[in-house]
Amino acid sequence: MNPDYDLSTSELEEILTLIKLIHGYDFTNYAQTSLKRRIVRCMGLAHIRTASELRFQLANDTAFFDWFLQSIMVNVTEMFRDPTFYRTLREKVLPLLASYPIIKIWHAGCSTGEEVYSMAILLKEANLLERCRLYATDINPANLEKARLGLIPVQHLTDYTAGYRQAGGQRDFEDYYTLHGNHIQMHKTLRDSILFAQHNLVTDRVFNEFQLVCCRNVLIYFNKDLQNHVIRLFHDSLAPLGFLAIGTKESLLFTDLRDQFAAIVPDTKIFRRTR
Repeated sequence: MNPDYDLSTSELEEILTLIKLIHGYDFTNYAQTSLKRRIVRCMGLAHIRTASELRFQLANDTAFFDWFLQSIMVNVTEMFRDPTFYRTLREKVLPLLASYPIIKIWHAGCSTGEEVYSMAILLKEANLLERCRLYATDINPANLEKARLGLIPVQHLTDYTAGYRQAGGQRDFEDYYTLHGNHIQMHKTLRDSILFAQHNLVTDRVFNEFQLVCCRNVLIYFNKDLQNHVIRLFHDSLAPLGFLAIGTKESLLFTDLRDQFAAIVPDTKIFRRTR
């Protein structure tokens, strides 16, 4: 964080208004405390000392805005994050999805793709991948480009291998990637099974009907109004009795649609649409 500067509420509002008007990204309903902290950190990294200087850079330097967007977005993700979640998907959700001739799954806020590749591996081991359409979306085009390539830093490989095993993996994890220097690359069969596209949860609408929507650890960065909006979007995107998966620190209890979902396994935050 920049130790020499802090943003006032009015300065933050002016910055967010400028971003929305010029670049089309609406951050006005993100959790303000967390967002302000990330913006001030960016100011420090860029040696920007005032809100007016930041606004000038955002308005006039496209390369700076691209870096700024990448920096303020939270891109914390990993393969087989929370192995219990993936084991529950494997044992309780995928057998039910197997009854559909075509299975459509949406990973919203997919970041750099680690979690949707984890899902693709589960589907392959359940012999469902060939009749599944996997959609992975994110607001950040830089994230999507990394995700399409399926390149993952090799330093995390030990943790990902352990997570795969804990999630009930049926093969050797190395069967799903090749080593390329400091990265592993997910096999082409997995990459080709996923359609990556830009989608903004704030402004974009329903674009298909899904049997499963996964959006884990994204809602925690939104305020209550935006959480309600996004849960409504997911509800309207789900087929009757479709499944919704959210992050372990997230909840539907304080949203307007909490009565529209029933928990499958509460600790894993997997819900089923009831109405």
